[in-house]
Amino acid sequence: MTPQSRTTSWARLMLLASLALTAIVYWPGLSGSWLFDDYPNIVDNHGVQPQHATLGTLITAALSSPSSEFKRPLASLSFAANYLATGLDPFWMKATNLLIHLLNGLVIFALARRLMRSARQSATSPSRTEWIAALIAAGWLLLPINLTGVLYVVQRMESLANLFVLLGLLGYVAGRERMVTGNARAGFTQCVASIALATGLGITTKETAVMLPLYAFLVEWVLYRFRGSDGKISRPLVIFYIVVLATPLAAGLGWLLPGLLRPSAWANRDFTLGTRLLSEARIVVDYIGWTLLPTPHALSFYHDDFRISTGVLSPWTTLTSILLLATLGTGVILLRRRRPLVALGLALYLGCHLLTGTILPLELIYEHRNYFASFGLLLALIPLLAARGTSAAIGLRQQPVDRIPETEQALPFRLPRRVLLVGLMMLWTIETALTAYAWGNPLRLAEDMAARAPRSPRAQYELGRTYIIYSHYDPQSPFTRMAYAPLERAMALPESSILPEQALIFMNSRMGLPIRDAWWDSLTAKLKAHTPGVQDESSLAALTQCARDGRCQLPTTRMMEAFLAALSHPNPSARLLATYADYAWNVLGDRPLGLRMAEAAAEAAPNEPAYRISETRMLIAEGQGAAAKSSLDKLSAMNIGGTLDKDLSTLRTSIARIAPAHSARTAN
Repeated sequence: MTPQSRTTSWARLMLLASLALTAIVYWPGLSGSWLFDDYPNIVDNHGVQPQHATLGTLITAALSSPSSEFKRPLASLSFAANYLATGLDPFWMKATNLLIHLLNGLVIFALARRLMRSARQSATSPSRTEWIAALIAAGWLLLPINLTGVLYVVQRMESLANLFVLLGLLGYVAGRERMVTGNARAGFTQCVASIALATGLGITTKETAVMLPLYAFLVEWVLYRFRGSDGKISRPLVIFYIVVLATPLAAGLGWLLPGLLRPSAWANRDFTLGTRLLSEARIVVDYIGWTLLPTPHALSFYHDDFRISTGVLSPWTTLTSILLLATLGTGVILLRRRRPLVALGLALYLGCHLLTGTILPLELIYEHRNYFASFGLLLALIPLLAARGTSAAIGLRQQPVDRIPETEQALPFRLPRRVLLVGLMMLWTIETALTAYAWGNPLRLAEDMAARAPRSPRAQYELGRTYIIYSHYDPQSPFTRMAYAPLERAMALPESSILPEQALIFMNSRMGLPIRDAWWDSLTAKLKAHTPGVQDESSLAALTQCARDGRCQLPTTRMMEAFLAALSHPNPSARLLATYADYAWNVLGDRPLGLRMAEAAAEAAPNEPAYRISETRMLIAEGQGAAAKSSLDKLSAMNIGGTLDKDLSTLRTSIARIAPAHSARTAN
């Protein structure tokens, strides 16, 4: 066996070892429970819990995601497949996520290897290419910032979308290699097919896959420069990017910008378009530190304690972050020829955040947004740390620097670079292992998150909620006494929703304990001060359900104050209107009010069947046959693939009974 083949064998052995180590590190976390958005998307979403695999149930599952207007059907179908196989067991859901993560690691290895071969300008040291690609894959698999893509079940949407993105990028690079070596037509066909197919499949799991054409463009701009085997600009490639990137980008901006420039688009956020852009400059810079030098307080999962930038110097780190991002962008241009891997890695990192870190009114921070971006950082960093020492490149110095393969270019300080690389790998592995261990137990996780983010309302609320769950609503349980402190701490923190107040009211009412007026006052004041967000609406829905089910004795005057405060803002959401309809109809017994609110909810969200079903049921209960039939006709128009057949049949039968029942009452 030659030294080169031995190096290749050792590299692939290291790759297999890193896959095994990743599985070992994550294994304790598979025993954990559900968290946060897992509940609306999976646990409380009966659409992804089919009893049998029929066409109707699968269509229902595919269209059941509440997280996006595009429904993310493939991701929802994967949850449904898990449910059909193992039920609502989070262990197997997380294990499936781990398998996807390991597959992504393998594709990262193959992609990094091809990118490095393309970045080299001679066919030197393919064995070292294997070795460095294995290091990149190992580092990426063990990065703590990627943990939520595995153990946070709902973020399968992110990891699965990126599986298609990585495969599409791998297919594109392979196609470009074929074009460069002379097989232009077949290579171009492969490029087009890879991007089109992977993007199409990827966006059915999460919309972030729409970034694949941009990533391919960056690879093209840095490594291939739109040239074919003859060295000339490839016209088909230029046309391809006009079709798949420039035109959709222009159309998307033209469609989105008018709405985003209206203040109403930001009404339910505590930031504007301007303050969001300023804040995201700091966040994108923070992500670099969180990826490469993670600390427990940085990777706290909940980041609602982040201070929004209100000006270039407020805080002062806003300006420094903007300058640093401008420097990185300039570096991409300047390093494109001298160190293409560094330029490409930085370009991919910055490009990845163009969707979620710019003009869309999304929440500001999520660690899983770096699932692909972190690959870019490692692609830029690890080849530098693993490069040969100065003495190794003596025989190459006769060539210009930009003609020397990047992985062969000599760098000083070989030993410190090696020590730093080993140290980073150890840091990432240990931090991921400790965090995965915390994720393996709900109470341990809640306490760990609260300790990492003491000023996060969500983290403190989650700790209090977990104590409530462990109390089993027993007033004598020690967990009951422990719940008050974190919930009241969360209630008092700036920018807190009404979740803590709702939890305190809910808990004491369930246990027959006094409900403090201060909790009600705080809840109503918050609803008056700001347009209700998703968490506020969920809180009101939870209190309504508890009162409707007879488990909570809640004063109607206080509940009405809360609803009126929430509805005092313009354009209330369909969900809020439907919750008020539920409370008025089932708790207050005020059917006219309940019906009016149900009709308003159905009009506010005309494409959501649940609101139209509720409206139709109320109309039937009120004996309004003609109006019920009109509502049913609108519902029938939403019956895609027979998903509403059962509901429609039941409602038609009920409408048919209205006339005889009405006649009988008239005769009596």
